[in-house]
Amino acid sequence: MAQDTAVPKLNFEYWLDKAIEWGQATTLESQKDVCLHLPQLQEFLHQLYETLKHMDSIAAIQQFPLIGQLLGRLCWNPFVIGYDESQKTLMWCLCCLYSSEPQNPVELKANSWIRSLLCHLLSSSKWESSEAETSAFISTLGYTSADYYCHLVKSMVFSLVTELRGNQFSELNIQGRVSTSRLNAVSLFCVPLITLPDLTPLVETLLLYHGGASKEILSSEFLEAVNEAFLKKKISLSESAVFSLWLRHLPSLEKATLYLLDQLVSVQMNSLEEVACVMKDLLLPQAASHPAIFRIVNEIFKNAVLETDGAPEVMTIIQVFTQLFLQGHQNEYKQHKFPLKTYFPHHHQPLVAALLRRPFELPTTHWAEHLKHISHMLKALVEDPNSSSLADLFEIWFLVARFGEWLDIAVEQLLKAAAESDALLWLLAFYYCPQNENQQRTQTMVEAQAVYNHLMRLFSCTVLSVKDLEAAVPSVKDVEQCCSKHLITHLLTNFLLFSSGGHMIAQEFIDHITETTDTSKEVCSLLIRTAYRINRSGEENQRTLKLLNELLQKLTLKV
Repeated sequence: MAQDTAVPKLNFEYWLDKAIEWGQATTLESQKDVCLHLPQLQEFLHQLYETLKHMDSIAAIQQFPLIGQLLGRLCWNPFVIGYDESQKTLMWCLCCLYSSEPQNPVELKANSWIRSLLCHLLSSSKWESSEAETSAFISTLGYTSADYYCHLVKSMVFSLVTELRGNQFSELNIQGRVSTSRLNAVSLFCVPLITLPDLTPLVETLLLYHGGASKEILSSEFLEAVNEAFLKKKISLSESAVFSLWLRHLPSLEKATLYLLDQLVSVQMNSLEEVACVMKDLLLPQAASHPAIFRIVNEIFKNAVLETDGAPEVMTIIQVFTQLFLQGHQNEYKQHKFPLKTYFPHHHQPLVAALLRRPFELPTTHWAEHLKHISHMLKALVEDPNSSSLADLFEIWFLVARFGEWLDIAVEQLLKAAAESDALLWLLAFYYCPQNENQQRTQTMVEAQAVYNHLMRLFSCTVLSVKDLEAAVPSVKDVEQCCSKHLITHLLTNFLLFSSGGHMIAQEFIDHITETTDTSKEVCSLLIRTAYRINRSGEENQRTLKLLNELLQKLTLKV
């Protein structure tokens, strides 16, 4: 065959005639004729591809108006697609004909036809439907049909992956729109086959491929389909492939974050260990090690808080996510780490640094002092005239809320360590009442201080009744402010867990408080968080842990 840059018209017409002849013949002689011509046909297809790859789809069809008929017939011939690299070359020829930006119904229809042909080439289920036509050829190779098609798919995927990874030597290494269009077409062809296990190496290679283009080179349909299949566990991908997917296609990251929230909120959380397991399985905390992903997830969490009015289960999810993120960041190799301030660039850095200190990094005897330091810094920020807007307050509040473990420890310290109450109560009052409209935070402080003083007088009592506690805390439902109710509920729950007398009446009093104030979810979240913290810290407080499990077992039935 002549080695010029154009495909001789005579050769094109010759092979089209042959393709028609082979499609109509069923005799052994005709099958022998196909096999006899396969080497020459492959050489012709390679030359055809070398010509097409330098043309756009419209020019190619204008020069070869019958090219669709030729390729279509060859793609359905099992002898052709089973020979050497003919299947790969047919695929690349089809990619050259694909219109990346179809302008009319004809081009749209052509694109659809091309996609169906590639599905036929890669999908074993479609080949199996033509078993009668292919069995003779397959049997001569010593394969069963299932083995043959599996081998064919794997060979095709291996060939494409090799070319993509070694693009400096491959036919894909072409500057300009054609190369980009071809990659886009390949990604689009993968869409109906995403869940095919043998296709996974190609999917991962495409996700990790960056050709230096200024805009996304993979089709949005492909990226969306991969994300959907990953979220529903229909495919398994490496961490690097998933991270690349979310970095190059933000709608997929947004969908993954919302999917996580919906999954965790819609099911009963029996323990935060289960929540943490779901999060890590979805890879979001690990992916958040990249600042761009962290900030997007952070914005989605903010919106979730606003839309749910800070629902306890949502706040708990965000706090666990933050703990897992910090854990992952600490475990990363130093050369890959971003400084933690990169994730919180617009916040007061000393406050960020204090909140980022994980409780186990400090001796328990230093917790109260550390919390006092956080409270003083926070109060100075909140009372700063330059930070008085609602947006500024929300940003500060959300930063504190992300590290809610310190808030839980603040309540525990107030009761167990008899810490200085003013600073810690102010910290809690700010969390439960950030806006301070009409001096609500001051009122919250007054009410919480009164309840706290009563509880401390009862804390050392070994025998208590529900009436004793009701006398100390008139009734949470009588408290005027909603934020005061939440803070007092937090104090009461911890009193029941960490005081000797509280253990004896915990179940009865929690039944009473959840029935009269509709705080089942709130109390449940508090108990789950406390159990998680005790389990992680390794505290040998088996009595408290046993009580927590008993309370949760009964309370989860109400939620």
